[in-house]
Amino acid sequence: MIRAMFDDSIEMAERLGPENVFDFSLGNPSSPPPPQVRESIIKHLNDPDQVYVHGYMNNSGYPEVREKIADSLNRRFDAGLSAVNIIMSTGAAGGINAALNALIDPGDEIIVLAPFFGEYRSYAANVDAKLVVCPPLPPDFTPNFSALEALITDKTKVVIINSPNNPTGVIYPDSDIRKLSKLLTNAQSRNGSSIYIISDEPYRELVYTDNAAPWIPDFYGNTIVGNSFSKSLSLAGERIGYLVVPDGAIYSEDIIAALNVFTRTLGFVNAPSLMQLVAADCIDVPVEVSVYRKNRDELFNGLTEIGYKCVPPDGAFYLFVESPIADDLRFCEEAKEFGLSIVPGRVFGCEGYFRLAYCIPYDRIVRSLPKFRELYEKALLWR
Repeated sequence: MIRAMFDDSIEMAERLGPENVFDFSLGNPSSPPPPQVRESIIKHLNDPDQVYVHGYMNNSGYPEVREKIADSLNRRFDAGLSAVNIIMSTGAAGGINAALNALIDPGDEIIVLAPFFGEYRSYAANVDAKLVVCPPLPPDFTPNFSALEALITDKTKVVIINSPNNPTGVIYPDSDIRKLSKLLTNAQSRNGSSIYIISDEPYRELVYTDNAAPWIPDFYGNTIVGNSFSKSLSLAGERIGYLVVPDGAIYSEDIIAALNVFTRTLGFVNAPSLMQLVAADCIDVPVEVSVYRKNRDELFNGLTEIGYKCVPPDGAFYLFVESPIADDLRFCEEAKEFGLSIVPGRVFGCEGYFRLAYCIPYDRIVRSLPKFRELYEKALLWR
């Protein structure tokens, strides 16, 4: 549905004029990549060994790229990683799909915490797994541990967490990760089977507070981390990311071997070669979050002044806003009449809300606020 809303915004632009359409549907960064990305691309395009730059390599990726990523994570988190623990992937999505293929047998269960990235439904279907949704705890959307504990069965193989979260921008603090680790450790002992956390982290660098997202392997050994450069370096369409399989994960060597197989057999073969080299050059380039912070503050303050209810996000670039009416789908359909392209909360497993991706030009946020006011006033008449 997110893509459908994005396509609708194109149709709306043709009908209403592009200047009258405000597309908050897709998490597609409007900020350009940092200049180091362009410099790196030019450097590698000028490399005389073009066979190396554009050719095949080990399915896990270039060894020197994986080593640089491991070194960076070791500096930041004292993670104890080497190149062996890093598998380059076609974005976080490609990496997570490979990881699920490595871990899941048909009929196994994958738990997600609502609200969650809606594509997890497809990822579960790809491996014939059952997606089990842990209900949300609005308005703050912290993990619902009592519900989660009740949902774990002997079929539970994976729990996917996403922090900073899409769609809420919530960052799960250390205390929540400790609770999750204890809960899963007890469940593993009780059920006599391994349960893995897959930590989906494409927004790790987009944080507006001093409290960074915890490094999950510090708390729970059975963790696989998926990351990408889509948001941090504004390279969404280049499809470049990586997986981390720490030595502390049970059967880590077997998982790494399986990931090498699935990277090939799922059709990716290897992550894009040029972008691997660029990622290695830019791994420690600081992310300019001030643009997104400015957008967040303008949109959050403007919407809450109108009367919308929303918890300010600590990370990512989304607002998850309570709909003025219970039917979020109807609300989002009506929004199109005002040139607003927004995504219903039910896409994320949480009805009665809608998501706004504020990674758009600042002036469009400013010009959208009168439209949100008109929409809100109209919605009040439907109650």
